[in-house]
Amino acid sequence: MTDVSLPRIATDLHTNDQAKGRLKARYRSEFIFQALGLGALLIAAGFLVIFLSTIITQAIPAFTQNYVKLTIELKPETFNPQNATGADLVKAIDTANFDGITAAAMRTFFPGATDRAARRALGNVLSSGAPTSMRRQVVANPSWIGTTQTFYLPLDDNADLFLKGLLAPTDTMKGAGDLSLSGTSGQVQLTATASNFQPLLAAIKAQLITVRDTLQRDLAGRERVTAGLERDIAALVRSVEAAGPADRERLQGRVESERRQLASNQNDVAQMRQRLEQLNQRIAGADASESLDNTVASYFVKINGGIIKLARIEASSATGEVLVAPTSAGTAAAGTWEIVRIAQAETNRRLPDREIAFLMAMKERGLVEQRISREFFLGGASREAELAGVWVAIVGSFLTLLITLGLSFPIGVAAAVYLEEFAPKNRFTEIIEVNINNLAAVPSIIYGLLGLAVFLNVFGMPRSAPVVGGFVLALMTLPIIIIASRAAIRAVPPSVKEAALGVGASHQQAVFHHVLPLAMPGILTGTILGMAHALGETAPLLMIGMVAFVVDAPNSITDAATLLPVQIFMWADFPEQAFQSKTAAAIVVLLVFLILMNAVAVFLRKKFERRW
Repeated sequence: MTDVSLPRIATDLHTNDQAKGRLKARYRSEFIFQALGLGALLIAAGFLVIFLSTIITQAIPAFTQNYVKLTIELKPETFNPQNATGADLVKAIDTANFDGITAAAMRTFFPGATDRAARRALGNVLSSGAPTSMRRQVVANPSWIGTTQTFYLPLDDNADLFLKGLLAPTDTMKGAGDLSLSGTSGQVQLTATASNFQPLLAAIKAQLITVRDTLQRDLAGRERVTAGLERDIAALVRSVEAAGPADRERLQGRVESERRQLASNQNDVAQMRQRLEQLNQRIAGADASESLDNTVASYFVKINGGIIKLARIEASSATGEVLVAPTSAGTAAAGTWEIVRIAQAETNRRLPDREIAFLMAMKERGLVEQRISREFFLGGASREAELAGVWVAIVGSFLTLLITLGLSFPIGVAAAVYLEEFAPKNRFTEIIEVNINNLAAVPSIIYGLLGLAVFLNVFGMPRSAPVVGGFVLALMTLPIIIIASRAAIRAVPPSVKEAALGVGASHQQAVFHHVLPLAMPGILTGTILGMAHALGETAPLLMIGMVAFVVDAPNSITDAATLLPVQIFMWADFPEQAFQSKTAAAIVVLLVFLILMNAVAVFLRKKFERRW
């Protein structure tokens, strides 16, 4: 035999320096990949936390509402002068003057508010829907007639925001010395034993300096614009002189337009210079005394149960106007009276000083109570922010999703079963499958256009009704359910159907008795997720007109309704500050709705899940 020498294999193939370098590189790549994955998760979690915290922080004020507590005697001669009974009693109550009753009840808190301005301010504090709220309660309880009842009526949205500290934050300073008050109505004189008003003078001077600096910047900008207009006019005049007859009239028109604009700017510049001169004079004399107007911070003095708005301040004395009448004049000891500062000028806020004074007095007397907002959770559409609610939108969303589910689920599952188990594999079914996949990617507004053209214009279905919204959202959800259902059916092991066929079951029995029950968890999950996707859509609903101003909840699928996404869209367009909180709160409600739907999907998946 001939010896055959085999090639020698290196024994340090995995331990040499090159192998160690490759191993380190692999470990380094794995570490970088894990770090990138962890970083991506942390970034996503951070954005989620920022989103949720921002929304929830903005939404919290909308979940509560400030109510004024009114104790009113429901006299029979006022609410039932004819001694009616039954249905006639309800009609008599409904025709009572609830506006006058609530206004009179508010005036009992402030008997000194007798002039027109004070009574109007007191009425503005209460919501315009407060009389309607009281009427609804009395009509629902006619047995209250002849008794004394306590009503909690909503305040105006601006008043509510002020009491929550969101409209015009206030600063309070205790009085250091004794303060004497000259009267209890009209213009009064306040004299302190210490220089309590000196810090106010310094704060007012600082505010005036800020206003002056802003005005100087605006004046400089307006002067630059004026200089530019003068140069443009001079250039246009030269162009007119050099232009031919055809262009001369057009250029002359431009010159006249520029001159009118120049005159307007020059007038604004003159007014701003005059205003700047006045500010400089006020700043120069603000160390000794200062007259307050609605362009600077407002200062109140709370003394002897009353509120005085300061009109002129000196170091140890002041002149003011009584907004809420004190119980008595005379001297108040140190620590028993306060100075309240509202930094935002009256011209820059929605709530005047007189209304703020009434609110502060009502809060101190325990006449205002903050509660869970029944209007937000049980109300509908309203132009008044304090009366707007989401209940109508929730009912509309439920009815619309009910129609959507009733149409899309059976049709989508049936289509998926047919295409996956019974349809012949030919060119026609391939075209159908491609179109279903394409329809799942079609923008939702296209379905809205389809609903507008077919359901509304051709079939004449009621506009802004849940039945129309359900049909449109069903068309949009159908491709998603078909794709998810086919994937769930394909996920069932083929051996399940083969075993059923092997023991004598027909193809239909094998599919419906064995394959479909095992695929049901995936089908239900896909359906719920498709419904959640439909709930968040706004564009197709806007196209079919589901933006109706609906005050009462719909009683059927043909009544006018709106949905939560559309309600959020409408509220986001309102300028009132209170609607910003309402919008965020409605988003929170929508998120809770979606979370509940996903929880139902998880529950159904666990319930119908089978092991194989």
